Amino acid sequence: MPIDELPDSQALFDGAACALAVTAEDGTLLRVNRCFCDWLGMAAHELHGRRFQDLLTMGGRIFHQTHLAPLMQMQGSIAEVKLDLRHRDGHAVTILLNAVKRDHPSGVRHELALFGTTDRDKYERELLNARKLAEALLLEKTAAQTALQQAQAELNQAYIKAQRRAQFAEQMVAIVSHDLKNPLTAIKMASDFLARGERTAKETQLIGHIGQSSERAQRMIADLLDFTQARVGVGIGVSPSPLDLHDVTQRAVDELRVAFPRATLVHHPIGAGETCLDGDRLQQIIGNLVANSVTYGDLQQPITITSQLNHDGPSLSVHNHGPVIADSLMGVLFEPMTRGTDQDCDVRSVGLGLFIVREIAKAHGGDVAVSSQVGSGTTFTVCFQAPHLHKC
Repeated sequence: MPIDELPDSQALFDGAACALAVTAEDGTLLRVNRCFCDWLGMAAHELHGRRFQDLLTMGGRIFHQTHLAPLMQMQGSIAEVKLDLRHRDGHAVTILLNAVKRDHPSGVRHELALFGTTDRDKYERELLNARKLAEALLLEKTAAQTALQQAQAELNQAYIKAQRRAQFAEQMVAIVSHDLKNPLTAIKMASDFLARGERTAKETQLIGHIGQSSERAQRMIADLLDFTQARVGVGIGVSPSPLDLHDVTQRAVDELRVAFPRATLVHHPIGAGETCLDGDRLQQIIGNLVANSVTYGDLQQPITITSQLNHDGPSLSVHNHGPVIADSLMGVLFEPMTRGTDQDCDVRSVGLGLFIVREIAKAHGGDVAVSSQVGSGTTFTVCFQAPHLHKC
């Protein structure tokens, strides 16, 4: 736009977007623009001749006299001073005052520029509210973090205590189980010795009960010792050696027929039998699975033990015709102290049999699985990863 098309100074002064005023050195208003008049609800002729400080509230007049006037005299300007002007109807109009002192031939003049604070105050309030909210959220977060840290510390302490108690309990189980082996061995030897002589039928029956009970106690102690080893991180030890899978299984079945005379045990060998496994642990697996089948299976039908060796490796399975295992038990069936029923049984151990079966299988690099369906019964299958015979 050419310079000659710009508004003249009077138009710029009157139409400015802020309130403008010129005063004498004592504050007398000499000139005001339209915005200044509108903010105070007065006409220009009503304002001419009045002092600027007289338009302020009482607090503003005091501040003007004690601070603003001396500042103007000393430094010749002031910037962004917040004041309240009185409107014609009495309400306060809050403004920010900028002023500069200039010397003119006719005398000293103060040029004033006044800016409204409504939007700025609103923004500052919102900013202050946001800050307060942020501080409150920070306090809540800090409190939550402190509470979480305290809870974690308490949980850690509780966990440490629980670990110590568990280790102590496992150590006690191991110690007691180990110490019980000697007296039980003595009882078993004494019952075997007494059984050799001539006895009445009643005495023979009682001696048989003693022998069976001592054998059951020994099995329970063996389970507890194996459980303790597995829980303390040592793991169940195995010593693989060359053996015939079918021969070991057959010997175990023959011994179990004596231990469980009410059960019908059938052995099915499949394939060749030469492999490399821990024979004692193998018999322990068979004993635990058969004992489980005797406890929960239908003894009116046979329990089938299958030993198999194929290209996938050696495996053992024990099948019974008992009721289906509940779905709720499937996920925890191989956990320690898990029982499929609350009933007591002479052949039942302390709820460690299946757990130990799984641990022995894992020690051989294998695992155990179970299948239980209506009409077809329940089958436990243990698969091994046995080393080649020339590496055994």
